[in-house]
Amino acid sequence: TVLGILYRANEPWRNHRPQVYLSNDEKGRGTLRAFFSRRNQDLKARSRSSNDDVKTKPLTRIITSNKGERHVPLVKATLFNNDAVNAELSLKADYRRWIENVGLSFCKFNWILDASSKRDILNIDARYQMGEHFREAMIARIYSGNIASSPYLVLKVRRNNLIRDATIQLQNARLENMVEDGGDDENNMYFKKPLKIKFEGEEGVDEGGVQKEFFQLVVAQLFDPLYGMFTYNESTRICWFNHKSISTDEEYELIGIILGLAIYNGVILDLRFPMFVYKKLLGYDATMEDMKEVDPELAKGFQKLLTFPGDVENTFCRTFTVSYQAFGATHTVELKEGGAKIPLTSDNREEYVDLYSKWYLQGSISKQFKAFRKGFMKVCGGPALRLFRPEELHLMICGTEDLDFEALEKKTQYDGGYNKDSPVIKNLWKILKRFTLEQKKKFLMFCTGSDRAPINGLGDLSFTISKNGTDTDRLPTSHTCFNHLLLPQYESEDTLEKNLLIAVQNCKGFGLL
Repeated sequence: TVLGILYRANEPWRNHRPQVYLSNDEKGRGTLRAFFSRRNQDLKARSRSSNDDVKTKPLTRIITSNKGERHVPLVKATLFNNDAVNAELSLKADYRRWIENVGLSFCKFNWILDASSKRDILNIDARYQMGEHFREAMIARIYSGNIASSPYLVLKVRRNNLIRDATIQLQNARLENMVEDGGDDENNMYFKKPLKIKFEGEEGVDEGGVQKEFFQLVVAQLFDPLYGMFTYNESTRICWFNHKSISTDEEYELIGIILGLAIYNGVILDLRFPMFVYKKLLGYDATMEDMKEVDPELAKGFQKLLTFPGDVENTFCRTFTVSYQAFGATHTVELKEGGAKIPLTSDNREEYVDLYSKWYLQGSISKQFKAFRKGFMKVCGGPALRLFRPEELHLMICGTEDLDFEALEKKTQYDGGYNKDSPVIKNLWKILKRFTLEQKKKFLMFCTGSDRAPINGLGDLSFTISKNGTDTDRLPTSHTCFNHLLLPQYESEDTLEKNLLIAVQNCKGFGLL
């Protein structure tokens, strides 16, 4: 179509190889049931093939030259989204047509769908996969007499041993799934179940708030620079895989699983990954623009080297090696065979930058990223993932930092005697509008368990404010499970602002309730 041609022309000029999750035979032969039946039967073989592909083929090709390249689209890709289609389309029916390759499906023209629609399709895809899996498992149980498993993925963890407990619980879930599937270790349907978290020794039912706190605590611990799994760039506020880390593959795999579980359970994570991580997950090539985002200082040095007009060999005095310090020792890596004996010159500097970038973005972290990607694909691997662009995947996981409180005010519902014209409600919105950005983030964290907005902004957030007694010394409280603020009926604006600031500045986890 003309729109499709324009969309492709608008894309950055680069060679990218998105991962394909459906074979040619699977792109629409037979019914949906037949598709998933074949999918389950062939899952182990294709998974092994996919793993081999990861081992033998690079996930990215580093592009260091800007000649003939355009790394930024001419216009925003969201301009190709069709609001009418996204508002009126039955995504469930469209997904079925896409999978069965019957009739017109807008999934074939993924630039028309916005990130929110793609997120919903990903969840539809998971439910269909789970439905087929459960039907087959139920038939097996009828013949075997096994008791049906829980419809939820339940993790029971201790706060003081969170990472180890989460890893063990996920491993146990895998083993239970293997028993149900007759020893099939390649079926990861248990990750697509709704997640429930139980903190050991604590009361409470997880209706979403406990789950949010679990994700926050896990992410905060695993991404803490002191934990050693990731490095943190203070100037860019970006995390990157630590190639010197001694963390286990299981811990990196856990991060990938956490990202996937957050997507399926609608939890927004405060991650500081560069966009290149999401490109890498989808099989895109790297460019120097990605290098600038991951490590601006190193990219600046590369640019200086590539444009240096003088004697490169005697000025830089380098060879085709990389040296770094780790655990009190100096480690040297050759960028190519015999690299220690190859001097850097004007003639080979482009090759040097290309090999160094490839080592930095790929080779040095291949072990860590492979485990991370494996965990993510266990949860999200499937045909629906290929609909996403990297920026949409990032938006789905991390939400948006664009906080439109006017949109939130229009969508807010009131309960317990409040309405939009109640004096305390008018005072609340007046106070929120003069809050700083940091204070607004803390207010959102207090009420919802996240300081970011969903894919479509705060206007897409279900938010309720209820009356919680008359004017007292009590502070506002919240149910983050339901994005529900409980607000006493303060008589004055000053009292409301004082108590609200105390509440939002001292909350932790999923609020005060």
